[in-house]
Amino acid sequence: MRFLVDNPVSPLVAEMLRKAGHDAVHVRDYALQSAADIIIFERASKENRIIISADTDFGFLVARSKKRKPSVVIFHHSFPHRPQQQGKLLLDNLTQLSTALEQGSFIVFESRRIRIRTLPIMG
Repeated sequence: MRFLVDNPVSPLVAEMLRKAGHDAVHVRDYALQSAADIIIFERASKENRIIISADTDFGFLVARSKKRKPSVVIFHHSFPHRPQQQGKLLLDNLTQLSTALEQGSFIVFESRRIRIRTLPIMG
């Protein structure tokens, strides 16, 4: 899978994904760490990457786009901010989430559950 990890999430998460065989880059790799969310959203869409962030604004962007891509994974503020925990949880659940991510989804990792919303979000 192809991922674009946003600035609120550590580059270590991208590194963990790469070590697991995925194509993962951090916004810093593109010098986009200060870029507006829409720029990151468009880059992910253009490169067919899944956005990983802790910034809930991506929920608004994906809803407003009314498109299936890019998929977005959000680490909710209730989830620990430790990169090792985030990377492990993501990798542990990728098999079960892969179809949803490939088809287009907005996925939120919370402290006690994972919420999945199929894209596009209408209404």
